[in-house]
Amino acid sequence: MTAKLYCFGESGNAYKCALALTFTNTEWEPVYVDFFGGEARSAAFREINEMAEVPVFVDGPLTLTQSGVILDYISSKTGKLGGKSAAERREVLRWMFWDNHKLSGQIGTARFLGNFLAPEKRPAGAVEFLQARLKASYKTLNAHLEGRDWVAGAAMTIADLSCCGYLYYPEPFGFDRKEWPNIDAWLDRIAAIPGWKHPYELMPGSPADRA
Repeated sequence: MTAKLYCFGESGNAYKCALALTFTNTEWEPVYVDFFGGEARSAAFREINEMAEVPVFVDGPLTLTQSGVILDYISSKTGKLGGKSAAERREVLRWMFWDNHKLSGQIGTARFLGNFLAPEKRPAGAVEFLQARLKASYKTLNAHLEGRDWVAGAAMTIADLSCCGYLYYPEPFGFDRKEWPNIDAWLDRIAAIPGWKHPYELMPGSPADRA
């Protein structure tokens, strides 16, 4: 049975999962969620995910939410992208937890407020505040990647996919790859993996559809 990923192109958290499914050669299909039309907040969608969020992953009778949980499941089921030892596995989890708190969580909010929310609805100073905090996170990740090809261990893992999820998007959110050379090279390494696609190519939906 083909697994399903409820997603939309603008979701960096869904993109992480779509990449993991692609890189592990898992048979899957995207199910478009009209987030900007309010579908994720509908009663019908809340029956799928009480948190009213994307992504949602359905594999037969199993339904999972939260990108970190989905990434862990894909890695555990396929035996890929999870680290080669218990120590590497802990390092993978360490960086995934860091990403959720310090990187993706803040990028997602800054990018949404700055690009997808009407200016009159934006909390004053919120975008600038988040961008300032994100610079510290970029600095941490860039320094960590000095002399390393991958975030955790000697090969790409779900830690890399968690951390990279939002960094390929074209909308401005205060991130310029060229300012962070180690991150830039790392993103190029991920994009060179067979099967990689831009989020607007890998998942349905993009800002152009609403233009």
